[in-house]
Amino acid sequence: MKYCSTRGKEKGLAFKDVLFSGYAKDGGLYMPEVIPKLSDSEIKEWSTHSYPDLVYLISRKFISEEEIPSHALKDIINGSLKRFRTPKIIEIERLEGGLNIVELFHGTTLAFKDLALSVVGGLLNFFLKESNEHVTVLIGTSGDTGSAAIESVRGRESIDIVVLLPHGRCTRIQELQMTTVIEDNVHVFCVDGTSDELDEPIKRCFADEELVAEHQLISINSINWGRIMAQVAHYFYTYYQLCSAIGQPVKIVVPTGAAGNITAGCLAQKMGLPITLVAGVNTNDIVARTLSRGDFSIRDNVCQTLAPAMDIQVPYNVERLIYLHTNGDTKRVKEVMDSYEEVGKVAVPEDILKSLKNIVVDTLVVTDSQITEVMKKVYKEHNYILCPHTATAAAYHYLSKEEIPRGYIATASPAKFPEAVERAGAPPVTEGVDHLEDLPTKFSWMKKGEDWYSILRNKIEIISAQKK
Repeated sequence: MKYCSTRGKEKGLAFKDVLFSGYAKDGGLYMPEVIPKLSDSEIKEWSTHSYPDLVYLISRKFISEEEIPSHALKDIINGSLKRFRTPKIIEIERLEGGLNIVELFHGTTLAFKDLALSVVGGLLNFFLKESNEHVTVLIGTSGDTGSAAIESVRGRESIDIVVLLPHGRCTRIQELQMTTVIEDNVHVFCVDGTSDELDEPIKRCFADEELVAEHQLISINSINWGRIMAQVAHYFYTYYQLCSAIGQPVKIVVPTGAAGNITAGCLAQKMGLPITLVAGVNTNDIVARTLSRGDFSIRDNVCQTLAPAMDIQVPYNVERLIYLHTNGDTKRVKEVMDSYEEVGKVAVPEDILKSLKNIVVDTLVVTDSQITEVMKKVYKEHNYILCPHTATAAAYHYLSKEEIPRGYIATASPAKFPEAVERAGAPPVTEGVDHLEDLPTKFSWMKKGEDWYSILRNKIEIISAQKK
């Protein structure tokens, strides 16, 4: 398996090359040059496997034996998933009326990001041990990615991590999960801005090839291919748990922010899994507009909502969706993305949009009041508490009554969103977070009006100097 940039400048790269990268050198994202297609017999045989087995089988399709031998890959995956609070890793709560809540939040930070990032951390550590090198992970977060990334690498001597979070735009629990980690290799900045605004200095750092090479900068948010790859597994697992028979269709409804999770779902479908997808978004609706009518355009403001991990206007994985639905035509991807970046908007060509709609068959935009109403309704009818992001998916349950089995992706525990839970009239959920208020904190500020890029660059240089 070889990898390329979605915009075509780089080709023939190994898995390690793209794992240890952020954006591609031409500003694109890394993707496999060919998407492996499973046979009907493979899809049937895989149905007997556990979730960790599925992560291994999928990873094996994208990582050559020469790069990571099978025994080592199995050890990495099994070791990475040991800290989950349930042996199955993923639980499915089957509520009455076909409301199947796919709980992906049983990891250390109570969010679905733990599933993939724990594996990515293990993969990074494997290669770094072999080479005796050091890297600095640089990421921005809208809520859950930062804490999951920190947990995946905290305490590792070969990795430092720098996280930028939008102060006051995450919940207090989300912020505390990052600022209470005091290991020396963890560096957290509270930024006086939105998630999209803090992404700008990060993207500027990755655009500087000399800076990236000198300081071994990488990213492990959903820019990173390793994370997308690992997320494919929960679509296979969900399908096997919900399908009426192998080969029969299942619809999966996905809360969608930067579109990394739904990209993994599209990859699963391209590999042969008989699923269709629905994208649920909050009032920051760029993904819904893009997928429903091809309106890929940035609005002036990011709305602050009850579902903060989705409070973005720059869903960078849309570029990967376009790559998948042009059959890897990097020239066309570059044309679309150049137009988008030049003026902040582009109309997705009709043939690409039509192909996308064959997989992402519907979208829905859910306001804060609707999020609260869905949370209230599910609690009242089922005595089950949703997180606000999951509510953007569960809203679809009340809009469509078709017979096809459906799974609703639960991306986080309600314990991370006490204000939204209280607003919905449900009792507080504190499991896994009640200790955070008592812990010491460690973080730095990036204030409005300061040169965030210079602050970030200086921190990167200090980390490298200390390691040397």
